Amino acid sequence: MMKSGIFVIAGSLCCLLCQCARHYDQKQAERYIVESERQWAESVASGDPSAVERILADDFLGVDPKGRLYDKAKMIADTRNAPQYFVSNHVNEVKVRFYGDTAIAHGDESWERHTGERGRFVWTDTWIRRGGRWQIGSRRPDRARVVSVISGSYSYLSASIGSRLAAR
Repeated sequence: MMKSGIFVIAGSLCCLLCQCARHYDQKQAERYIVESERQWAESVASGDPSAVERILADDFLGVDPKGRLYDKAKMIADTRNAPQYFVSNHVNEVKVRFYGDTAIAHGDESWERHTGERGRFVWTDTWIRRGGRWQIGSRRPDRARVVSVISGSYSYLSASIGSRLAAR
């Protein structure tokens, strides 16, 4: 009787530990991150902040190319206003690397304004997994200059989702 009680306790403890150490499906997480990045990019033209509200952590902080910080509330407001400036914005590529419950996503987007100006934005997002949910904790633009094409001539700009609006 005592042996069976020990086995029950040991088995329960083992199940509990397995639940705490539950791992995620990395391929599924990668698909989620890539799709979420696509949705965020496209929200610039649609003005729908639902993807931004879902994927940015409440304590999110981004840095624009001029070194200014912006938070989740600012990004949501900028997303709502973006369609008056942007016709389109699409992700070209996203590469994701995992480090436990952290993922680094490097990507680039192509955008076009109503003025006909087109450009490319390159960024790095830090994703964190909290409570089984992946969200972006931080975004920074890459230092690479972004090429903007206006009526066939080339100019160099810095741009980010948040600072694209500031550059209007």
